[in-house]
Amino acid sequence: MRAFAALATLSLLPAVSLAANKLTFDDRVELTRGLLAEYGTAKVLLPRSRRPLEFDASAGFDANRWTQIARENGPAARAGDMIQVTKVDLEADKIVLQINGGYNGGRHWYHRQVTVGAGPSTNPVPVRIPVGESDEYAPFGTSIAILFHKPLEPIKAVEVKKMLAPVLNFDRHTVTEIYSETLPPEVRKAVKEKRALVGMDREQVILALGRPPHKERQTKDGVELEYWVYGEAPGKFVFVTFKGDKAIEVKEEYAGLGTEVGDPAPRR
Repeated sequence: MRAFAALATLSLLPAVSLAANKLTFDDRVELTRGLLAEYGTAKVLLPRSRRPLEFDASAGFDANRWTQIARENGPAARAGDMIQVTKVDLEADKIVLQINGGYNGGRHWYHRQVTVGAGPSTNPVPVRIPVGESDEYAPFGTSIAILFHKPLEPIKAVEVKKMLAPVLNFDRHTVTEIYSETLPPEVRKAVKEKRALVGMDREQVILALGRPPHKERQTKDGVELEYWVYGEAPGKFVFVTFKGDKAIEVKEEYAGLGTEVGDPAPRR
């Protein structure tokens, strides 16, 4: 669906924009499809910046300059934070990636449509971004300009991701595997079996079950609780109740059967 939307959007761009450099129409579609709405993990502090942060395709980035910008504007993401590419601009001699809605994305960047453009032309491409992720990962946005210092030549999205490896890690599976190795054996086993356990934190539950389709917060006896709900009818539903950052109850219910299963807290 994302590829179709990107293809449809590119077809609306002026022919002059498409001919501005050596990239073919197919090259642009591949780049857009491979970068737009992709998630990654920040490996360094990403400053919040009105102007795109410069990243030289050959030399990388100026860490001192980025640190200075961060002191002035604050961070868009810290090392370890999840980010998302929300806009892709393919210009004559550079690729500009908007991160988390850009400088003005704010805490509600996930409500925005991601967009794609070439040169001065952009068009919105609807992409469903789960509500709630911004609160846990990236409150602000920024942009990164990959500078080639010459007309863009054919390049694949995977090559762009490797180029950005000093600052962004798009290999989520590798990140997950590394994190999994740090978990207690019983939690690691539950994650592998795609089960939530009492005592897990939010990140561990997400690792086991993914991001919840539905969240709800309630105050009970003066205590704020958050409920994550997984599943669709007919079938199994999983309800995870959080107090603070820890799961205090895990229930499974089968639609129409009323069966419930609670997991005991893992031994520490």
